Amino acid sequence: MSSAPESAELAALIGGLGSPDPTNRERCARELFGRGRELAQVATRNWFADGDLAAYFVLDASKFPVTTVGIAVAPETFERVRAANGSPRLADVPPDQDAKEFELHFAQGIRLDILTTRERGGAGAIARYLQKLGEGIQQVELLVRDIDAATEILRSRFGVQPIYAATRPGADGTRVNFFLVSLPQKAPEQGKILVELVEPAAPKK
Repeated sequence: MSSAPESAELAALIGGLGSPDPTNRERCARELFGRGRELAQVATRNWFADGDLAAYFVLDASKFPVTTVGIAVAPETFERVRAANGSPRLADVPPDQDAKEFELHFAQGIRLDILTTRERGGAGAIARYLQKLGEGIQQVELLVRDIDAATEILRSRFGVQPIYAATRPGADGTRVNFFLVSLPQKAPEQGKILVELVEPAAPKK
């Protein structure tokens, strides 16, 4: 769990995503994205020395996978942020998953996924995160070309076990799985980050 000053700063950044000032919204998005991406880089720094594994990821100009930082927020924050940003389209989330989400895109590849629960106090992953930790960086999503192949290498060569035994459907026709990855040199309560591998939906024929 973050310290009180860090928690207050994070809350201010998340609140800023709903600011009426577009410059402030972009500043807050850039900071949140940077924090989430840094956590992912620390957690996965050994992965990309494996050329076979790296080949399954979609890399950006920095040679790190295309990244989207997932921010879990309360339902009222979700609606406020969405309205301030022009009411982006809601993602088509599988009905068995207790989640609502939309994406925010800013300059220089900044991508945020704003997530909330359909049912306040529900049993889904977002609801459990909010109940335990409050609003914050809930996950970091990395784009892959072949999620099954990448998952198998992570399991067999790195000993990193997926949360789900098999790849599952994600939002908007994607295929996803999740990995709870340790963060080196962190206190136990800060010691893991949820990394989601995301394979894009197949092109429509």
